[in-house]
Amino acid sequence: MARRPGSAHRHQKPSFVILRTIFTYLILCVGVCIAIFPFFWMISTSLMSLGEAQGTRMIPSEIHLENYVDAWNEADFSVYMWNSTRITLLTLAGELTFSILAAYAFARIKFPGRDLIFTILLSTMMIPAMVTIIPNFLTVTWLGRIGPIGWINNWPALTIPFMGSVFSIFLLRQFFAQIPDELYDAVQMDGGGHLRFLWSIVLPLSKAPLMVIIVLSFIGTWNALAWPMLVTNSPAWRPIAVGLYSFIGEAGQRTNLMMAGAFIAVIPILVLYFFTQRQFTESIARSGLKG
Repeated sequence: MARRPGSAHRHQKPSFVILRTIFTYLILCVGVCIAIFPFFWMISTSLMSLGEAQGTRMIPSEIHLENYVDAWNEADFSVYMWNSTRITLLTLAGELTFSILAAYAFARIKFPGRDLIFTILLSTMMIPAMVTIIPNFLTVTWLGRIGPIGWINNWPALTIPFMGSVFSIFLLRQFFAQIPDELYDAVQMDGGGHLRFLWSIVLPLSKAPLMVIIVLSFIGTWNALAWPMLVTNSPAWRPIAVGLYSFIGEAGQRTNLMMAGAFIAVIPILVLYFFTQRQFTESIARSGLKG
């Protein structure tokens, strides 16, 4: 008599199951240690003296909590933190607004050349970001000359070029396209149009991809360094990533203060992920990436 499909799996020896479980957890533990080691090294170094930080010690012989106070005061982190907060919030608000409207147009509105334009838009994702730095710099410089306000060393150059994210448009478009047309027909019967459908139906159903965009955009903008260094020439609008360079001087870098400053800089990201980790992990599986 033929065995049932799952009978071989059920009759595995207990010792084999135990060994497989131990091996699986061993691999997971190794992966966790590799992933968490840089974070542990950063915190440990931030609590060392300068001599220990420049040596080979992994654990401080004496904890120096004053490193965080020194890092905050010497690098003027209050200014850089405020700048990063303003830049991140402006960029995030603009990216959500333009990405939602563009994605809805590509997903729900039929117009001539829609698919061709969307294909061209997706093709720009294959262009390396470093290649676009010089064209973007020339563009913001020119706009600053003809506009009412200067863009260089000001918020427009730091935020506007990043308000149109192709990845965000693609992610939202894939999700918006999966929403049943019957819901839009119901809104039309109630006298509504596209804007009401977008606000009342589409956005409440799209919390998963929106959470992905918020977290990724926040991290990318908060950690930006190359572009802010290029378009700013004073601390007035420079973000916190630039402030970490204050600990590099002619005599060398003060590693302990730099790691203390790096931990201060990463705290907002940790707080954001702590409050959104459940929604973020669920959104990865529920978003329209497979569409």
